[in-house]
Parts: sequence; C-alpha cells; structure tokens
Amino acid sequence: MKRTVRAPEDNSTGTPFTPAVEVGGLLFISGQICQVFNTVTLRKASIEEETTQVMENLGSVLKGADMGFEHLVKCTIYITNLQYYAEVSRVYQTYFKEGDPPARETVGVKDLPRGVNVMISAIASRN
Repeated sequence: MKRTVRAPEDNSTGTPFTPAVEVGGLLFISGQICQVFNTVTLRKASIEEETTQVMENLGSVLKGADMGFEHLVKCTIYITNLQYYAEVSRVYQTYFKEGDPPARETVGVKDLPRGVNVMISAIASRN
C-alpha cells in the first residue's frame, strides 16, 4: 500500500503535486526546487543559495517520512547549466556527514519549472 508523504511544514494538500510517495519501505521524492514551502518565494540569489534551499526541502520531505539524508539511496540532479556542477556538488556533499552519499547523476537540461536552475529528485529506503 502506498502513502503520500509531505514535509511537516507543507500544507499544500489539494494540489496536483505530491512531494513524495512511500511504498514497500521506499520513499520516492518528487523533484524539489528552491521554493519555500507554502509560499511562492524562490530562494535563488545564487546557485549555492538555490541548492541549499533544494536540499533543505529534500530534508523536510525526508523528515515527513521520519527519515533523514542517511536514508537516501539515489538522487538525480537537474541543472540548467553544467557550469554549475562544481558549486551544486559542494553544497550537496555537505548534507552527507557520514561520507557515504547516495548514488547520483547530474543531468543538464534546457529549462526547469519556474525558471529555477537546479532541481533534485530522490529515492530513500528504510532498509
């Protein structure tokens, strides 16, 4: 049986967007952007700020499932310019204190929703 998971501070029920779905011990997290929950505000003054907000959003969704970054097994990073790769990676790696980050790929794309520069989707596991 599947269940919808939201960040504790996310009250966006009734929208067509599901932040995450858990089934069989796996949590599938939809692509997160730099939008502050429950607002239309985007935090994108720099690629570092944008990536930080994306990672904070991922962390909040994980928290909604009683998980943390250590539960992530796979991430897909979408960026609009591959020149952002190093900056995004620097911020991303700070969220994995154990030095054992999940598998990941980074994909260069033409556009992302709301004109953002980075979006990350993920899979987490309770096992």
